Amino acid sequence: MSLLTVRAAAERMGIGYSTLKQWIYQGKIRTTQTAGGHHGLSESELDRRLARQKPPARQRPRQTDPAKGLIVALSGRNRLRGFVEEVRVDGLLGQVRLRIGDQTLTAVVTSDALSELRLRRGDDALAIIKSTEVMIARETEPTKPRSGRRRARH
Repeated sequence: MSLLTVRAAAERMGIGYSTLKQWIYQGKIRTTQTAGGHHGLSESELDRRLARQKPPARQRPRQTDPAKGLIVALSGRNRLRGFVEEVRVDGLLGQVRLRIGDQTLTAVVTSDALSELRLRRGDDALAIIKSTEVMIARETEPTKPRSGRRRARH
């Protein structure tokens, strides 16, 4: 059983290190103490917390631009609701990592779009998937290599 450090677990949960430490001290989350006295979190405990975790409440209300209308309907049907785990901007493009249950979805969008959305870590957000290139796969057990003669390479 591998253990995650408190810092690594906090990052995966999308919360602050100090918040997770407080939860540990309050007994809200189970840990294993190492020989050196450090706390470690198991993958199963992290999964248990992520399944119950609600996105953090917004810290401040957002002001909307009065010149723009609200979208009341959208034709995209594949909507995934989650919360923002990370936002990065570099030049013309930006990256948004959205936590949806115990899954993570990463989207690359223009930096202008990110600026307009004003997304911050912890915000609620929707991923709306509208693409002709979404692929679905199913995995099976790997097959054993066939035994027999090999062709010599020249």
